[in-house]
Amino acid sequence: MNKNKAIRRLTLATVLIVQIVFLLLIAKRNYQTYNYFALLAFVIISGIILLAYRYLDLHHSTYDYEKLSIVIWVPIGAIACHILNVNYELGSVLSAGIIGTTVSFLPKLDKQSNYLKNLPAAIYCGVFVGMSSNTIIPSLSVVISAGMIAALFLLLSKNLFIGIGGKLGTMAFLGVCFVYLINLIA
Repeated sequence: MNKNKAIRRLTLATVLIVQIVFLLLIAKRNYQTYNYFALLAFVIISGIILLAYRYLDLHHSTYDYEKLSIVIWVPIGAIACHILNVNYELGSVLSAGIIGTTVSFLPKLDKQSNYLKNLPAAIYCGVFVGMSSNTIIPSLSVVISAGMIAALFLLLSKNLFIGIGGKLGTMAFLGVCFVYLINLIA
């Protein structure tokens, strides 16, 4: 197996495992209140996720990675949203809206630039990280760490999940989950 194929499989496996563990934790919480419907829903949703990964065409056959000069903007978007959300107390949705609207105009600065066309998506991925609660991401250093991990996942997933909505939020979720778990262990 070549390196690119192994990286792709590892990225897909990581996303799949995190999704199933997250669903399991939700079902476990509801199962403690004797809600068998939650357990049944977990089994059905996990089955659907596994089938989707197995049979849907979620990626191209080429192995491309996002450019480092693009994904470096993910932590920057996370920092900006976190500062607006926490320091200026604008709230996560308004902070995300302000940054999202602002960066949507970047491609207009130079309509010929492919670099500027790719920046809004990377920055908005970071915005999803910055929207996290202070109880989950308590400091700016944790925001930067989560943004960097989300950037890594965005870098690796350029040709994954094509045509499936929620990719940026999923990559941000993975970054926040990994940093949260590292903080729990440490």
